[in-house]
Amino acid sequence: MAMPIVAVVGRPNVGKSTFVNRIAQGDEAIVHEMRGVTRDRSYHEADWNGVEFKLVDTGGIEMGDDDAFQGSIRAQAFAGANEADVVVFIVDGKTGINADDEEVARILRKSNKPVFLVVNKMDTPGREDELWEFYQLGLGDPWPVSAMHGHGTGDLLDGIVEALADVEVPDIDDEDPGINVAIIGRPNAGKSSLTNKLTNNDRSIVSNVAGTTRDAIDTRIVHDDKVYTIVDTAGLRRKSQIDEDVEYYGFVRAMRAIDRADVALLVIDAELGLTNEDQRVAGYAAERGCAMVIVLNKWDLVEGPEAKAAIRERIADRLTFVGYAPVVAISALTGKKVDRVWEAIDTVYANYTQTIPTNKLNVWLADVRETGHTVTQGKTILRMKYVTQTGSMPPKFAFFVNRPDVVTDNYKRFLENRMRASFDLVGTPIEMKFKKKD
Repeated sequence: MAMPIVAVVGRPNVGKSTFVNRIAQGDEAIVHEMRGVTRDRSYHEADWNGVEFKLVDTGGIEMGDDDAFQGSIRAQAFAGANEADVVVFIVDGKTGINADDEEVARILRKSNKPVFLVVNKMDTPGREDELWEFYQLGLGDPWPVSAMHGHGTGDLLDGIVEALADVEVPDIDDEDPGINVAIIGRPNAGKSSLTNKLTNNDRSIVSNVAGTTRDAIDTRIVHDDKVYTIVDTAGLRRKSQIDEDVEYYGFVRAMRAIDRADVALLVIDAELGLTNEDQRVAGYAAERGCAMVIVLNKWDLVEGPEAKAAIRERIADRLTFVGYAPVVAISALTGKKVDRVWEAIDTVYANYTQTIPTNKLNVWLADVRETGHTVTQGKTILRMKYVTQTGSMPPKFAFFVNRPDVVTDNYKRFLENRMRASFDLVGTPIEMKFKKKD
């Protein structure tokens, strides 16, 4: 079932993410003293008295500040409010009203949606006499709460749930995440541009400043009658290079996104070429066993066939450990060839989830035995008896042999190469285990 949406808006540092974590009973929203930590809008599930809804955490709104991100943050916050069924407008009970609060209130008064004016940081219950100034915002009775300590949140949730009772929610199967796709890569490779192009909206903020995306952000969409959950992640780099704790939290979110991904899209800046950071990011995804597509972004900025051939050759040479991943060249900014990304996702996911019949595997194994290529150790000769698939996502195979202890890494690579030549395993890693059978 689809859930109604509750958007949380307000200026920076009023406690929106703390409030979201309190209501959602988790710690998914990044909380930090620094202004502008939350930039994109992110979604969190919550429920109160059996009523389920989605909370949208938005970036802090500053109407008069036009730094590198603020215009986009403002747009993201208002986009979150526009798609919501109920809006929670949070103000700071300690600092009082400022011009940004007044401007946001003016816009919300025109929204024709239920708006709850929440005065946060009211850490001492019974101080309602401090609420009078907030009536001038023209949004009805203010709700005093302490997101940090939980005071007042129960009464507020009662009011929100009552307002949601009048909301008609479209009948969409919200339980089916479809194919879970994590968009990964080092900072500023074009991940958010690709996310926006795939989802056909501007959910993720796009800028040329490295590290713009700090949360992992889920977008559930339907493309060609198939369901996908697209996750834009913070740019990954070595922990030793992460000097802001906020950026470290984003790194953790990205790793979690890879953990639950079916398919990872590794976005590489083709104009810059393959870097050591790209190799590390590919390693993170390979270790976690998800399917992979390598996306060469900004391909339109690479001049000449020789330069393009050199980039592909370097990828083939330096990313041999994920040599199974197909390479797709696109321009996320213009949308050129992005349709090929959809095709690649579908292909690698089908291979990632497939089951190969046991009889076909053993016909293949018989061909391998006929080559005579095996492992010897002293007088011991490795004899392959039988093979079967034991799992998928990724495909897992059990080989029954006379001496598992003599199987070498080179022989495992030989078997993997022969298997990939015989079966459609493009884009997916595979796991092989060797068990003793007399």
